[in-house]
Amino acid sequence: MSSVTKKEDKKAQLERATVAALYYYPIKSCAGIRVDEGTIGAKGFEHDRELMVVSSDDMLFLTQRELPRMAFIKPEIRNETLFLVAPGMPSLQVPLVNEGGKVKATVWKSRCECIDQGEVVAQWLGEFLRVDCRLVKMAPDFVRGVNSLYAVSDSDEVGFADGFPFLLLSEESLEDLNGRLETPLPMNRFRPNIVLKGSGIPYMEDQIKRFQLGEITFSAVKPCARCPITCTDQSNAAVSKEPLRTLATFRRAQNGGVLFGQNLIHENRGTIRTGDKLTVIQTKNPRV
Repeated sequence: MSSVTKKEDKKAQLERATVAALYYYPIKSCAGIRVDEGTIGAKGFEHDRELMVVSSDDMLFLTQRELPRMAFIKPEIRNETLFLVAPGMPSLQVPLVNEGGKVKATVWKSRCECIDQGEVVAQWLGEFLRVDCRLVKMAPDFVRGVNSLYAVSDSDEVGFADGFPFLLLSEESLEDLNGRLETPLPMNRFRPNIVLKGSGIPYMEDQIKRFQLGEITFSAVKPCARCPITCTDQSNAAVSKEPLRTLATFRRAQNGGVLFGQNLIHENRGTIRTGDKLTVIQTKNPRV
């Protein structure tokens, strides 16, 4: 079989994949919401990582790395209103604050201009998380650019996500990992935005470089190095050594981290839906 034929056959197999699930996370490091359809704007999915919990004293971002209980907080944004639910707490409904005095908050190396969301939600979160904290929203006129080493264009930006607008995984990759674990893990351990299924190829997301899903063209720009949050059970906040211990045996990067999933940048705005078919524009391996 010629290399051209092999490449065409591999592309056809990859393109059996469709969108299986879509997720967004209104507050960074809190519970996500699964949707059948997502609107994509400049920063990624509408409302994805739109809000962030920060420490009151230094305005540094807080996550499940320090506060596993954040997994219990279920936020939702509807009609410019934030709804919060958590065990043992009264439900809370507060309007989003989009104007007012700006404050500076830090997520990784980014110092962002933000709008504080007020005392009521800060007290609610502080009581549940048992820390002094604030909730902030990125200021409407502030742009947090994507790392220039990976940007597709100078205009690429991101909200409060760690570094990129989207994280892609496939069901086949999780199935392969679960086959190596004593206790299988659900997809929510890995907090993806887009999940594909149907190719039959584990880690197929590693093979596609530029592709389309629905109306949107994406570029896979960087493998995702996984952090300890993957070791937090999202149902009970219990912390273990898996899956990082097992991933390290076969998905270790040269720098010592472990890789699972692909970080994406979108090239246009529009809508993506479950069931949308994958169209491969360019693979990462020219031999594939």
